[in-house]
Amino acid sequence: MIKRIIYISGSVIVFFAGVVAYGFILNLREIPLAEAMQRKGITKLEDDRTKYQMILFSGKIPIKTYKAAFGKNRSRIKKEKNDNVTPNGDYEICAIVDHNIYYKYIKLNYPNKIDAAESLRKGIISENDFDKIISALENGGCSDSTTVLGANIGIHGLGEYDVIFRNLPFVFNWTNGSIALSNRNIDEICSVVEIGTRVEIIH
Repeated sequence: MIKRIIYISGSVIVFFAGVVAYGFILNLREIPLAEAMQRKGITKLEDDRTKYQMILFSGKIPIKTYKAAFGKNRSRIKKEKNDNVTPNGDYEICAIVDHNIYYKYIKLNYPNKIDAAESLRKGIISENDFDKIISALENGGCSDSTTVLGANIGIHGLGEYDVIFRNLPFVFNWTNGSIALSNRNIDEICSVVEIGTRVEIIH
């Protein structure tokens, strides 16, 4: 009887030791997040203003979600550069700036051709402004900044206020229309995106 108990107990111990060892081996094989993102390739950033978040996608697979802040004006339609509204639509990264007042800055090609055409239709911009936007997009990737629509919309860090804002237990929209992440998160984003990466902004 005692031998049987010892045998069963020993078997259980060996079994759990094997499970733990197997788990340890799996952890050793786990790919770090940055490496996983680089291997898969980031195909899209999705920014959801209603959920205060940014999601990295590889194809249709979400890789990681970040807390994000957006423009302080809650309007769904951006009409001019000083309205503090985050635009709604599909954009591309057209420039990456390593040194900025908000730490790092990923510039988007806002206004894009759709924004320009819609603004022309509504009489917000002239045909001359429309032509300048289209020409800038086709020649340099980033849009013309001299029209009423402006062009300084992108994704940036928190700069010197990073320690304060990143540790708040809540998120509030405070930017001029751009999308703000913590300095650490903008570093990670910059390590896996490139010029031309798609950025979808939804409301």
